[in-house]
Amino acid sequence: MKIHFIAIGGSAMHNLAIALHKKGFKVTGSDDVIFEPSSSRLAKFGLLPKENGWFEGNISPDLDAVILGMHARLDNPELLRAQELGLKIFSYPEYIYEQSKDKLRVVIGGSHGKTTITSMILHVLNYFKKDFDYLVGAQLAGFETMVQLTDAPVIIIEGDEYLASPIDRRPKFHLYHANIGAISGIAWDHINVFPTFEDYIAQFEKFIGTILPGGKLIYCKNDAELDRVVERSAAAIEKIPYGIPAHEVIDGVTYILPNHTALKVFGDHNLMNLNAAKMVVRELGISAEAFEEAIASFTGASKRLELLSAHGGTNVYKDFAHSPSKLKATIEAVKAQFKDRELVACIELHTFSSLNKNFLKEYQHTMDSADVAIVYIDEKTFAQKKMEPLNENDVKTSFDNQKLMYFSDPQSLEAHLRSLNFKDTNLLMMSSGNFGGIDLVKLASDLNG
Repeated sequence: MKIHFIAIGGSAMHNLAIALHKKGFKVTGSDDVIFEPSSSRLAKFGLLPKENGWFEGNISPDLDAVILGMHARLDNPELLRAQELGLKIFSYPEYIYEQSKDKLRVVIGGSHGKTTITSMILHVLNYFKKDFDYLVGAQLAGFETMVQLTDAPVIIIEGDEYLASPIDRRPKFHLYHANIGAISGIAWDHINVFPTFEDYIAQFEKFIGTILPGGKLIYCKNDAELDRVVERSAAAIEKIPYGIPAHEVIDGVTYILPNHTALKVFGDHNLMNLNAAKMVVRELGISAEAFEEAIASFTGASKRLELLSAHGGTNVYKDFAHSPSKLKATIEAVKAQFKDRELVACIELHTFSSLNKNFLKEYQHTMDSADVAIVYIDEKTFAQKKMEPLNENDVKTSFDNQKLMYFSDPQSLEAHLRSLNFKDTNLLMMSSGNFGGIDLVKLASDLNG
């Protein structure tokens, strides 16, 4: 098979390219810019384009398929050439399905927690040396790539609700046709694509409808909106609810009851994620007791409450939280786990939704549990996304938090953090961006030095 990737540098795209290369396919690709770690990882497998840019000559009639990334535009010259030649053009979720249509497909969806649930499932299956394929949205310890495609009978797929490609406006998770589906919860996101909450909810209703008849849906009963969606669904599937498992916290460590299994992760949201993973692997033949044995060594997905530094009474965490629901849940988790410590919580507003003035009100009271609440926006982001800039008053009014502090340049933010006293105080840095280039690892080390 000869495959060409348009926009090969994307997170999922370059991992799929590597997976197909390892499967024996002849893979080529192009992109106008490729950042780390994509560039180094593509280079390792001989897949890094010789030069950046789009070139019609990359598209030849002998290609078996073209895989189109979301980064490409509709007027991309390679896309236009592929269309002219009548080649098969797939989005990456379409091609994942193409490669897995004879497998048992497990698809994990939800506005939050899907990466962690998928990661937990992969960790447990890997612990017991099961044969499986996967697609996950974060780099995991023990896994070289974020995508694997082999002859395994099962594939575990993190099912994103964002659009598949510039020419396929369907949400990715609609394209996988799950045998077993899971939904962690529903909280409005991606307003540039789903301008109303009703539009967004409808995508999860449709996802449930894509689960094959006789299949199973595992869902969080604690999420009221999701519960209503599931109750309304007439899909011919088995519906399996889950909630927060019985547990206790002793000296900053969470234990699952009744077996008193110590965990390396914490927080109600992670405990619900854990229960979802347990329900899924039960359907794959792994008992609750075996699951607990394996999950005890799970340290978390990359950037999901990732511990950067711990010393005495100070822990520094990095987290991917950016939506209102994720922000609130993450802050409350750290406060509940360390009741005797103060919490400095900092969120970078970076996504299209979070920088939209109309959506910003969704963040009301989300940081109230933090002892020090900080919002950072890199001013350059507005120009990059061609959006109307927000100001300090917009942010403070929307969050409705009198303690909140606002920063718009990374130097001032870092200087302020370094000026604080972190005795018996944790620091939580949350963003899907990079805080204007602040070296969080060095900052964490210095604060605990």
